Amino acid sequence: MLDTLDVEKGCRLSCISAPSKAESILTETVVDELHTEGIAKDVDQTDEAFPDGGWSAWLTVFGAFLALVCTFGQLNSFGTFQTWYSEHQLSHLPPSTISWIGSLQLWVFFFSGGLVGRIFDAYGPRIIMIPGTAILVCSIMITSVCREYYQYILGQGLLFGLGVGMLFYPSLSSISTHFKKYRATALGIALAGSGVGGVVYPIMLQRLFTQCGFGWGVRISGFISLVLCASASWMVTSRLAPRPSSDPWFPTKTFRDVNFMLLVFGSIFISLGLFIPNFYIVTYAIDHHVSPSIAFYVLAVLNAGGILGRVAPPYLSDVFGRFNLLVPCAFFAGLSILVFWIFTDTLLTIMLFAVTYGFFSGAFNALIVPCIAQISEIREIGARIGMLYSILSFPSLAGGPAAGALLRLNHGSYVGMIALSGSTVVFGSLFMLWARLRIDRRILACV
Repeated sequence: MLDTLDVEKGCRLSCISAPSKAESILTETVVDELHTEGIAKDVDQTDEAFPDGGWSAWLTVFGAFLALVCTFGQLNSFGTFQTWYSEHQLSHLPPSTISWIGSLQLWVFFFSGGLVGRIFDAYGPRIIMIPGTAILVCSIMITSVCREYYQYILGQGLLFGLGVGMLFYPSLSSISTHFKKYRATALGIALAGSGVGGVVYPIMLQRLFTQCGFGWGVRISGFISLVLCASASWMVTSRLAPRPSSDPWFPTKTFRDVNFMLLVFGSIFISLGLFIPNFYIVTYAIDHHVSPSIAFYVLAVLNAGGILGRVAPPYLSDVFGRFNLLVPCAFFAGLSILVFWIFTDTLLTIMLFAVTYGFFSGAFNALIVPCIAQISEIREIGARIGMLYSILSFPSLAGGPAAGALLRLNHGSYVGMIALSGSTVVFGSLFMLWARLRIDRRILACV
């Protein structure tokens, strides 16, 4: 009888204690999962988590280089199209109206950054780059058969800008997941692709237009883009596993990051000024008695200077500090416009300005991305880079037409346009200096 009571008592005690044990096990499991997730997040941020080299990392750099050759390289070469349109298909329109095609390209490219960057952080690069390749090639083929202004706006302006954005942002953001110590160098090598494309495409397109006609010249560039972008889509990979985020699309903590917002404000003014030489350097050369066949090479020289600017300063910045190189490069880009471009009146001086300006503007474009990555968490890099470029979509839309309007108001004089370009770049560099001093006020600190 006593044995039976003991058994029943033991069963009741077991039933009471079982839920407590289950709750304890569940609590321990949740704590372990949170601890593991925290460790994974910390591991993502540690220096040991970044290979800073290896087959996958450098293949990503090369793939990004190829993507930028045919995307941003063609974007930088719109001056070639603008000059051709002014003399052929759209000769009945003023330059300021034609420049809206290039402005729309840039606006769509920049504005797509917020969405593309967020998708990249959640799902990786390939799901974006493959359809981006299809959109880019389709837009080029459509441009080859366009005849009316609105057709160029839709095909070359809207579609091409979207395709460039879907290839540009995942490529650069992927590099940042593989590199930390040599991040600026790796990004600079990839961004040099835009300079290479900017050298090759103006010369190639000008010769194709004259020898094969506009239609087939554009189509040939489209086939080249198909090969390069398809290869890039296969090569570019992210070190991070896909992980959808529940954070809002525009997290308020990003806007409370003062250093990031200073970079944003500075980039707005700098970008507004930098668009103008890229749009009008060829037209400026022609108006200063340089033959159109030679003027195309001015844009190529500008982009050639950008190749060195996208490689040398980023390499030095990994040693001496990325912000320490970003600030002077932005300042000297604006200064070269104010004190050099305004006094050029021969082919030689225009070429010298083009290579000088190309060097410093290329350096700024190559350094702004690693500076953003430096002050961001690894899972936020894609979204923050995309957010920056989305905000820059608005000055990109205004830069070309505003410069064209100034040119028209000044009866063909470039002085007002050049003054606007240079002063906005110099003013924007002061915001970069402010961000650098907020991070570390010591002048000789490596920041």
